[in-house]
Amino acid sequence: MSRADDIFIQNCRDILENGVSDADMNVRPHWAGDETSPCGTPAHTIKKFGVVNRYNVGEEFPLMTLRRVYYRSAIDEILWIYQKKSNNVRDLTTHIWDAWADENGSIGKAYGYQMSIKHKFPEGEMDQVDKVLYDLKHDPASRRILLNMYNHADLNEMALAPCAYSFTLNVSGGKLNGILNQRSQDMLAANNWNVCQYSALLIMFAKSSGLEPGELVHVIADAHIYDRHVDIVKRLIEKEPLPAPTMKVEDIADFYKFTRYSFTAENYRYHEFDEVIPVAI
Repeated sequence: MSRADDIFIQNCRDILENGVSDADMNVRPHWAGDETSPCGTPAHTIKKFGVVNRYNVGEEFPLMTLRRVYYRSAIDEILWIYQKKSNNVRDLTTHIWDAWADENGSIGKAYGYQMSIKHKFPEGEMDQVDKVLYDLKHDPASRRILLNMYNHADLNEMALAPCAYSFTLNVSGGKLNGILNQRSQDMLAANNWNVCQYSALLIMFAKSSGLEPGELVHVIADAHIYDRHVDIVKRLIEKEPLPAPTMKVEDIADFYKFTRYSFTAENYRYHEFDEVIPVAI
């Protein structure tokens, strides 16, 4: 059965059974509004602090089977950030960022914008992505290989502060491992989406550097289930996980040549799930 499903079920059960409600707090997220409640209704959660999950990406690509995950759309978003280095939703094939974009399609100085900024290094002027690629090839023993999007100087010009904000890479025994730090995680809507994204990013960095993918460690500061998601999550985690698919990835040595179609999940079986997931904004 899928390891990703097992971890998701364990996390959600722990949050539901042992989590803390923020119903007594003034929260930023709100519901867009529908026939049952007005626009601006606070979106409260049940949450756990400091959730840490480990995935062995080299052995099994962590793709959920409890419901279908559109992994190519998830990979498209990660390429939008780290390959295209874009902050404009018109460069995306999905509409997941439309609610935060201005009339020109920009989400401000967030995500891909931060990856596009060039910095001066001893090796020359490079952006963060190119510095990571350089170090993986020329200095794999370094303990300073990381990407960071949480630029405090630009926060007031971001439509949304980065949720998944840093990715630390480490080479051990010829394998590339990564730690994803995330300040906030909507478990139902985004947990496996983010895990798939950064597993794919780990694989792309590994293939671009002549390394094998190893572990992805996912550190979540605030792992939460929204109030309107509770019943949906309860039904979802009662499903029986199916066998994990095999992820086939094209052998590409140039990070900038990968596309979302470079990844193909073979024998991907999943449970049908037609419930509409309300999204807090």
